[in-house]
Amino acid sequence: MYYTRGKYTKQAHVDLPDGTFEEQHGRDGFFGPVSHIYHNHAPTGWTRIEGECRPRAFYTDRVENPANDEATTLLYNNDVSLGVVRRLGATPYFERNADGDEMWFAHTGGGTLETDYGFIPFSKGDYLVIPRGVTYRFNCSSETFLLVIQSFGTPLKQPDRGMVGQYSLYDVTAIRVPELAEVDKTKGEYEVRVKREGEITKIFYPFNPLDIAGWKGNLFPWALSIQDFCPVISHRAHLPPSVHTTLVGSGFVVCSFVPRPLEETPGAMRVPFYHRNIDFDEVLFYHDGDFFSRDNIKAGMITFHPTGIHHGPHPKAMEKSWSPGKTHTDEYAVMLDTRRPLKIADAARNVEWAGYADSWK
Repeated sequence: MYYTRGKYTKQAHVDLPDGTFEEQHGRDGFFGPVSHIYHNHAPTGWTRIEGECRPRAFYTDRVENPANDEATTLLYNNDVSLGVVRRLGATPYFERNADGDEMWFAHTGGGTLETDYGFIPFSKGDYLVIPRGVTYRFNCSSETFLLVIQSFGTPLKQPDRGMVGQYSLYDVTAIRVPELAEVDKTKGEYEVRVKREGEITKIFYPFNPLDIAGWKGNLFPWALSIQDFCPVISHRAHLPPSVHTTLVGSGFVVCSFVPRPLEETPGAMRVPFYHRNIDFDEVLFYHDGDFFSRDNIKAGMITFHPTGIHHGPHPKAMEKSWSPGKTHTDEYAVMLDTRRPLKIADAARNVEWAGYADSWK
């Protein structure tokens, strides 16, 4: 059944009644039952918040993480963790994760991901998907700052494209797979660090563990540039962020936000609508560009919007979105949405922007 009361619009996110603020209140992310509420006041117009359920922001570039060390976890639950790490030169050890698949996103820098399937060159803006159990190491040509998302036990998969077809979002030809390469065969000891149940075991070999003759199959590491991501768009009405899904894990999704044309219909919203994240915690890592829906956000920052509290565009964003000559967004960002609530690690609290919840005033 579908009901209406009072003021409402013919099309969601278009021609809001004068003086109102639209909120999308939905279940199952943006796929389930949904209503649109037209408020007389912005849902983010609070005077103060007391308690843990609040919008948060973190400066990831301030995380103390020595180059070539383990990734520093910032947010986590039983399905997934998100952290950051720095790599410089060739990591002096090899890595293997027995707990789950990994996704490494190159925020800055670049180099080569060396694996026991071959090598994958990468650069700024690349996703690197490493299946559980793969042996690898990073060989970076400059200091490289990486966002790391780890699943716990479940594979990272490409999304179901559904009715938009298998060549939407990103074409299969945009995916880069490892190429066989000559590896270091210097005599000596080679260290492999295996992570199992969060603990590290060190295995030592008298030969390079990446020295392989060949491989075949449909399980392998792969890379995708965020610049090759092609979002689903509408020139008439703002679409929910779920249309930007790039990877899917059990209990979470990873989405890519890239430059796109803005909505053209007069009266259409051009910025994310207010919502309160009923079923998913939402995390955004700001990679590059002009983040016009957020004030005082710069590249390398993370925002975290937990279930139960509103968020949406900052006060100036609506006006800026219809600035003369403004026809496109100019931003790159990576989003993690999780079904289970995320916990905040101490490393994140140490680099938190304490005043972020007040930034809508």
